[in-house]
Order: sequence, then structure tokens, then C-alpha cells
Amino acid sequence: MQNFIFISPNFPTNYWQFCRELKNNGLNVLGIGDQPYEELKPELKASLNEYYKVNSLENYDEVYRAVAFFAFKYGRIDWLESNNEYWLERDAALRTDFHITSGFQTSDMPRIKYKSKMKEYYQKAGIATARYHMVDDLAGCKAFVAQVGYPVVVKPDNGVGASDTHRLSSDKELKEFLAYKEKEHPDVAYIMEEFVRAEVNSYDAIIDAHGNPIFEAGNVSPVSIMDIVNNDDNSIYYIIKDLPEDTRAAGRAAVKSFGVKSRFVHFEFFRMTENQASMGKKGQIVALEVNMRPCGGFTPDMIDFARSTNVYKIWADMIAFGGTDMPVGEHYYCAFAGRRDGKSFVYSHEQLMQKYQDNMRMVDRIPEALSGAMGNQMYVATFSTRDEMEKFYSDVLAVTDATNAKVQAELTKVLALGEPEAV
Repeated sequence: MQNFIFISPNFPTNYWQFCRELKNNGLNVLGIGDQPYEELKPELKASLNEYYKVNSLENYDEVYRAVAFFAFKYGRIDWLESNNEYWLERDAALRTDFHITSGFQTSDMPRIKYKSKMKEYYQKAGIATARYHMVDDLAGCKAFVAQVGYPVVVKPDNGVGASDTHRLSSDKELKEFLAYKEKEHPDVAYIMEEFVRAEVNSYDAIIDAHGNPIFEAGNVSPVSIMDIVNNDDNSIYYIIKDLPEDTRAAGRAAVKSFGVKSRFVHFEFFRMTENQASMGKKGQIVALEVNMRPCGGFTPDMIDFARSTNVYKIWADMIAFGGTDMPVGEHYYCAFAGRRDGKSFVYSHEQLMQKYQDNMRMVDRIPEALSGAMGNQMYVATFSTRDEMEKFYSDVLAVTDATNAKVQAELTKVLALGEPEAV
């Protein structure tokens, strides 16, 4: 029997399903987390063979002792994963220390965690990247801006999501950012990139032990997560009905370049919404960043709804058997809309539920840890056509005040850009 250690199986709250499918496939599923056992969801408890509570997952020594306990009790540990961006480096360190060879090691971390290092591997895959500069002093940054022009985007070179990401549009804002960095994060390395006028398209795939995809999908984010977080805005993205061929090709090329094996991955690309001489023409794919874990939050469930399948099982089958016979059924658009508390919406929750009762798949409050990027109240619904989905977004996000109505008009304009042909 294979021993699988799942780090933080209780967050996000839907990740218990990974554990369930592993256990159903005959693996010994061992959880390590900081939530008391009695507070775990009953479904998670039923999906674990044993759970080890630590006081803090941030304390490496504690987590190390937990892994050592499981290794002593059950023997060789075959797999160790969290499927969570925040713990990727911790997972790699534990694998390295315990000689668990089924995943990334500490030596692999630079190319998959540092945005500046990723560019080399994207370029090896033949995928264009935005020009960049490692933030140093005012003179160095202004020299880079002189090449690419404002605006520019700055963010931690090793960061999670859109956290601490800034769009700078003037020398004044650049000086303010450098002062902020010096005061708040003097030891953090920041990367500065030319601004790409684009929407974000993703390649979401489950990759087998030979580096080949056994399942592929993708999502589109018409509004950047950076803007959602910084502007305290509503959130939308959707699983595309059929994956465009250029996204598929770029995703597969990146998988090979980065040496991905036995993982669920979420690779992000820009699809340019206008020509930019340094990168290419409108519609072209440009690299953004790789994420060596599933797309965050509730996206695995959304992929299930969009493909009439079960990606938790497909992933667990890959772990246990190297492949899967899980069928994929009819394809849909699966739309996520995250409303922000405090805004005045035209349609009430009750009105939306009545109008879209046949389409709704998930309706819930968003956990506080995810609300910055996703809003406070979520609606997930499936549609057979893009027109139906656009009408849904128009209704869910329609607001009464003029300022937000202008934002909504811009969003409608972005959605109207359409999408590349899929195959």
C-alpha cells in the first residue's frame, strides 16, 4: 500500500475530495494540519487514515516531526503534497529531507517559484515573455521605464497570487513604491515588468509520470486579479467551453520545458488584447507564470461542472495507477461571479436564484482568506453558450450607482472581445 501525506488537507475546504479519491484508490492517506481534529469536516475525517495536528504549519520542525512519525509508523512515504501554492517550498523541503522522489525537490524551486527564473524556461519553450527588471534603485528603475514606458507592474519575485502587486503609472508612484519597499519589505526581491494589455488565459492540466497530459482544460480572467484586489472590485472568471489550440500548445510546451511530472498544474498566459511591438500582435499568447498546483479556490469543482467529470478522481487515479478511465462528458462554460459586500446591486440574491435556478451549481460565502481576490459572495453557474454566460454576468454584477456602473460597462466591453477558436 502506498503512503500519501497530504499537508493542510482542510484548506481550501474542497480539498478533502482529493483525499477521498486517494483513499478510494487504496492509498494510505495521512493528513498533517493545524486545525483540531474534532473541527475537521466529517467528509475529511472519513477520507483520512490518520491525522497529525501541529500547532503551526509555519514551524518546519513541527511538520518534520509529524512526517517522521508517519514514516516510523507506516514505513516509506511514497508521496507528499499540499496542492497549495503557499506550501510548495515546504513540500519540496520535506521531500528532499525524507528522500521522497515523487515530486519537486528543493533544487527545483527557483525555476517554479521565482517569476524572473520562469522566463528562461518559457523562452526555451518558444513562448514570448514581458521584459523585466529586478527592482534596485530609482535610477535603475527609471532606466527600465525609459525602455518600456509606463505603466509598469511590480510584485515580489517569489510571491503568491496577486498579493503585494502594484501598477505604477508615473515617476511619483515609482518613488512612493520604492519608499514603501524600503520601509515595509527591505529584504524582499521585487520584479518590475512592462505592462501587458491582455486578459489572462490558463492551461489547467493533470500530468502523468511521463510528463504527458491526461486531462486538459482552461479558464479566462477578463479582469486582472491585481485590479480586483487593489480596487476592492467584484470578481469574474470562467472555465472555457473548449480549450483553444494555441493555449493547449503553449501549455504542453511549458510542461516539457519545466520538467513537470505527476502533477495538477495551472499555467497562466496573457492573451494580448492589442498589439504591443515588444511581444506581438493582438490575440497572441504571452507567458505570465507557472503554478505547480491546481488552480485555486473552487476552480477544480468548476472544471468538473464544465467537463461533466471528476478531476479529483482523475488526479488520484494518476497518483495510484498512472492514468485514468474517468470519462469526460458534455462541455459547458462554467462562470464564477464574486460579489463584493457593500455594493448596491440591481438584482437581489433571491432574484438571481430564481432566474438562474437551473444553471446554478455552487452558491456560498467566500472564505475570508480568499475574499481579497474573489469577492464575498460567490455564484457558480454553467451555460451552453457564451451569450447565456454574458447575460448572467450582466445580471449578477449590475449595480445602481454611476461609478460602479461605469466599471460594469468596461467589463461588458472586455467580455465582448470574444475568444479564439477552439478545437
